[in-house]
Amino acid sequence: MREDGRAGFSDQPTKFIESNGISIAYETFGDPQSPALVLVAGLNWQLVRWPVAFCDLLVERGFFVIRFDNRDIGLTDRIDDRRAPSLLRQCLKRYFGVPVTVPYTLDDMANDTIGLLDTLGLPAAHLVGMSMGGMISQIAAAKYSSRVLSLTSMMSTSGTVGKGQPGVLTMIQMLKKPSKSQSVLDVSVETLQFIGSPSYPVSDRAVRATVLAESKRARSRASYPRQIAAINTAGNRIQLLSQVSVPALIIHGEEDRLVPVSGALDTARHIPHATLKLFAGLGHNLPGELLPEFADLIAANAGH
Repeated sequence: MREDGRAGFSDQPTKFIESNGISIAYETFGDPQSPALVLVAGLNWQLVRWPVAFCDLLVERGFFVIRFDNRDIGLTDRIDDRRAPSLLRQCLKRYFGVPVTVPYTLDDMANDTIGLLDTLGLPAAHLVGMSMGGMISQIAAAKYSSRVLSLTSMMSTSGTVGKGQPGVLTMIQMLKKPSKSQSVLDVSVETLQFIGSPSYPVSDRAVRATVLAESKRARSRASYPRQIAAINTAGNRIQLLSQVSVPALIIHGEEDRLVPVSGALDTARHIPHATLKLFAGLGHNLPGELLPEFADLIAANAGH
């Protein structure tokens, strides 16, 4: 990771299109005549969480790469006129079987992804999603089989209760608020280091610079509970996963504390003919050392 926090920032201009009534921010890399590959980001993550080096590696392997800000994050339109119920209320309602009304769903976000293809005039694309983006990509691959050429689900899960769900210590860290001696930035850095990769350490300085650079691009704290609500109310995707007919690759770290590896195992179990690739020492991030291998795996799954 670059010490200046700019690993995800490129010289490419950020462009905007309308999809499903939302202005979506996106960037492209490579030749538009090459097969399209769309990178779908995770919870509260802007498009810059996909390193430029990774985008370039995918271009070298023959793809036209598109990365974008999901709805309610980054430079894409916010949904500030809709509030999400508190996490406690969501959990209580789910426990008692009471329907939970949320600002938007993962299905809406999958529709946004396909809408991006529509507006760009792309008949189909390969999808690569990480974390929440993997969930979105799974839904899109199942519901829009004619529009998705291949699926790569990274550090994600199936939605099955008890699979790929964080432990108590991780939840405490994810919900942690700054103490009197800490700032929001301090807690963000601490959290990213907590869920990071033990075998691929990154300095606090580099993580801090990344968080600062991302927050300067766009502040997105208010969107976090809304995207959490979309995840928590999505239910399991077992039935949908069984309908995925495109080549599917599951990439996951054995040391992922945010989405434990059981989520990957369950996802692979329910997608017909899915390929599962586990990495020792990998947590919930994209270490620079592994980017070439990730790109090779994605290209192989896509038939490149």
